[in-house]
Amino acid sequence: DRSFAAVLPLDLVFIFSGWTCTAPPQQPSAAQIDAGQGQVVLTDSSSNVFFLSGSTWSKLGSVPLKHVTVGPAGIWGVDSSNKIYKFVGGDFVSVHGLLQQVDAGGNKQIVGVNSGNNIYCLKTSITSAYSQTGSVDWTGFDGALKYFSCGPNGCWGVNSADNIYTVILSSLILTTSWTLVPGAAKMVEVGTDGSVFVVNAVGQVFQRYWRVTGITEYLPQGMNWAQLPICLPVKHVSYDLERLWVLTEIGLILKCRQ
Repeated sequence: DRSFAAVLPLDLVFIFSGWTCTAPPQQPSAAQIDAGQGQVVLTDSSSNVFFLSGSTWSKLGSVPLKHVTVGPAGIWGVDSSNKIYKFVGGDFVSVHGLLQQVDAGGNKQIVGVNSGNNIYCLKTSITSAYSQTGSVDWTGFDGALKYFSCGPNGCWGVNSADNIYTVILSSLILTTSWTLVPGAAKMVEVGTDGSVFVVNAVGQVFQRYWRVTGITEYLPQGMNWAQLPICLPVKHVSYDLERLWVLTEIGLILKCRQ
């Protein structure tokens, strides 16, 4: 019952192996969550967009979006028709192109995939200056992914078969030299510090490691996965400033730290 999440006390604490999770302010019918640059945003099942301010989720803009992302490139999102938007001057303005998922966690570039699993990137010089409706040039890349996320050391994605891939950033755009990473996932999240988390088909969460530490710029693909022992099936995760934001299948939002 999704109403369960709405009545949780804010001081509720869950302790998993190596992780402590608390229940932050809840938002009924939360569908997707994203964190970056110290900000947290989400969408609900009615395509409303919210941002977290103190202990309150406040509605953001007037445009219904199915997916929202926040990071160095600002706040971006896509609607049910896969139209793209950027938050500018108090509301979302449309951006040329069609994508079903976007990510703003890289080095001020925007990346995303469309309904045909084609991969695109919008360069930093364009994302930073974009402030009004108009045409922009998206750069396409080889490969096919259903979910894509970038960080300071590279980008990660999953395809329609739940295979996981990573690619190294080259200057302001991507190379097309994909590395297949062992494992399977339905979505992947790269934090603004380069940390990588995935959620698999049954809602389990894993973090990518290099030996006993997280992945590094010297080994951006890492070496192994470690499962986070979260007892509830997870729908979506996002990581920023050493906090993992978890959205469970029942709509419960958790904020976790090691």
